[in-house]
Amino acid sequence: MRDEQTPPRFVQVAVSRDTNAQAAVREALAGIDLPETCFLLAFVPDGLSLEAVANALEAGAGGVPVFGCTTAGTITTEGYETEALLLLAFPRAHFRCASMLIAPLKPMSMKSIASELRTHAARFRRTAGWNRLALIFADGLSKQEDLLVATLEAALGEVPVFGGSAGDNLAFRETFVLHEGRFHTNAALLLLLETDLAFQGLGFDHFLPTEEQMVVTEALPDERLVLEINGAPAALEYARIVGCPVEQLSPEVFAENPMLVRQNMNYHVRAVHDAPGAHALSFLGAIDDGLILTLGRGKEILETLEAELDVKGPREAAPDFVLGFDCVLRKLEIEQKQLTTQVSEIFRRRRVLGFNTYGEQHCGVHVNQTFVGVAFFEPGRHAFA
Repeated sequence: MRDEQTPPRFVQVAVSRDTNAQAAVREALAGIDLPETCFLLAFVPDGLSLEAVANALEAGAGGVPVFGCTTAGTITTEGYETEALLLLAFPRAHFRCASMLIAPLKPMSMKSIASELRTHAARFRRTAGWNRLALIFADGLSKQEDLLVATLEAALGEVPVFGGSAGDNLAFRETFVLHEGRFHTNAALLLLLETDLAFQGLGFDHFLPTEEQMVVTEALPDERLVLEINGAPAALEYARIVGCPVEQLSPEVFAENPMLVRQNMNYHVRAVHDAPGAHALSFLGAIDDGLILTLGRGKEILETLEAELDVKGPREAAPDFVLGFDCVLRKLEIEQKQLTTQVSEIFRRRRVLGFNTYGEQHCGVHVNQTFVGVAFFEPGRHAFA
């Protein structure tokens, strides 16, 4: 059994903390064996010039395809970071990839996207004995991820889909995905992957439903905006329920007091990210009139994280690495509770690599305040959840 402290064997990891975009890309690419690489994932922190990042990657990657997105933070070999550029190199010996840019997301044509997805998947030649999965990276401010992930689930059938929404470090101004040398907004990036590695999907939060329920009595669904809860101004009613003065509502308060939605006997977080003027609440997931929301209360976050990342593959081996999409609201709560060091240590031991998101996609559902990931194991049979 492998030592959890050893680096991954089946992905190369390169990090730069240089604040100059060109220098950061050069430093990170220097740590990659490009001739052996099938494709690169680039998770880009807020603050770097995106045009400079794209140009430097295009010039320096030697023809290797580079995909990725902007982030609300990265998860590197050191755990949580805010200003680090992270490159992950997937070796051609173990991965094949086909990419598709989905644009525009708004307005979305579900029928045409589904047709294009089926055609795209059919053209991606299957390799005997290899396993197939899909990754999705979406503009985190498009407000279209719910429709998008439902469309993907229907179009791709048995191919499991995992992903995260791009971020901009809580600025909520503009988010981008990277495809074919350019950063695109109002778009999503789909990657179809084949691998001879075994894999297992992960998806978990640390919240339990309470007895406190609320009903959305007025909403603007296209804007993910709730105007009234229980017939009262939404922010005022939420503040009353959680016991916080309305003027003190903040991302930290929302992170510790999430709204849950019940779907197929399971509860998913439907996160609030802002309380704009006139006492409305702005959500990171789909809302509508009549929706029943349940207030959530947290379980012990460190114990939950350790337990959920303790997965085993063939021959009871630990994952070689975990590609992780971790909601930025989880990071906010962790920082508020002064648990960043402990969580980063868990991520290091479990070889979690990825980024902080504005939402996650798993099992055909767009969720918030959730950790979604893919655990990759040495070649063998695969399972997914």
